[in-house]
Amino acid sequence: MTVRVPPGRAGRLWLRRRLATATTATSLLEQKLRTLQQEHRRLELRAQHTAGQWRDSAAEAGRWLIRAELAGGQRAIRLATTADLADVTVTWKTSMGVSYPVEGTVTPPRRAQGTAVSGGGAVVRAAEAHQRALEAAVRHAVATEALRVVEREIATTRQRVRALDRRWIPELRTTLAELELALEEQDRAEGLARRRAVRNAEVSP
Repeated sequence: MTVRVPPGRAGRLWLRRRLATATTATSLLEQKLRTLQQEHRRLELRAQHTAGQWRDSAAEAGRWLIRAELAGGQRAIRLATTADLADVTVTWKTSMGVSYPVEGTVTPPRRAQGTAVSGGGAVVRAAEAHQRALEAAVRHAVATEALRVVEREIATTRQRVRALDRRWIPELRTTLAELELALEEQDRAEGLARRRAVRNAEVSP
């Protein structure tokens, strides 16, 4: 990487400003990374918890479906179902410049509730169990997507910190040191030239 620097003392000021900006940016990114890592741990636990809830509720829904089939047959199941789809509303949150889902709300099909009664108690319980399983699946989907988004942002932030720490800041420091050395040599040369000019002026008749 080559840093294009303005010539002379303007270049030194330019480099110092860029170095200060890069150092501040690194500190902010490291703070962001720590916050994201804390949120990642929370979301990871949440995803594990919702996964367990989903597995349990899906298993319960499967058991009640078998009971409903035994109690009322396939016809009762068909009467209790609907072609309408459930609606899922997802709420998003923005933190540290990252947007990720935090909650999912399920609205069941309107016709599913009234038709389930005709199939008997087992069908009603099966419908309720499947509703709980759907809600658990949405919660787990929200948790896993939030975890994925935060993981991706952590990777991106780490990459930016490494780029600043390992490439940009060292390059700026090296270029600044070289420029300051060149300016010092230039100052010494100019000072020596002035002293010579003064001595020459003093000895001139």
